[in-house]
Amino acid sequence: MNKHSQKVVKLLIKKRLKISFAESCTGGLLSSAITSISGSSKVFTLGLITYSNQAKINTLKVPKSIIMKYGAVSYETCLSMVKKLNRISKTNISVSITGVAGPNGGTKKKPVGLVFIGIKKGNKTLVKKFLFKSKKRNSIQKSTVNRALNLILSFTE
Repeated sequence: MNKHSQKVVKLLIKKRLKISFAESCTGGLLSSAITSISGSSKVFTLGLITYSNQAKINTLKVPKSIIMKYGAVSYETCLSMVKKLNRISKTNISVSITGVAGPNGGTKKKPVGLVFIGIKKGNKTLVKKFLFKSKKRNSIQKSTVNRALNLILSFTE
């Protein structure tokens, strides 16, 4: 994770870009991965851990109707999270994460390991769906952070 984090921070510094995160199932792990790198203060603006539905609704201003209709772990919620975060943070790049980290809480429709990562840069927005095979919470969280870092790199390079 550290190499990826370093690459991201270096690239963002080089391109003079600011970044922000809204994390749910990773609980701040992505923010931690970035802030563990010296120089990250030049690029990292804001990290929100909107773990509960209430936090997504009250802090990020994700419409309650979206969460009620699609659930917190959905393409629609992830998309709304990244758009709202971008409005709040006014950063060049915004990233949102929502998922089921397990080992409990999964359903047939939304199994443990289902994660959505959203990224917005300028007027380009992407939400990717991942299904991690591991049923271990820590493993799912780490894999999610790695995928998010790779997404930031591919979106920025």
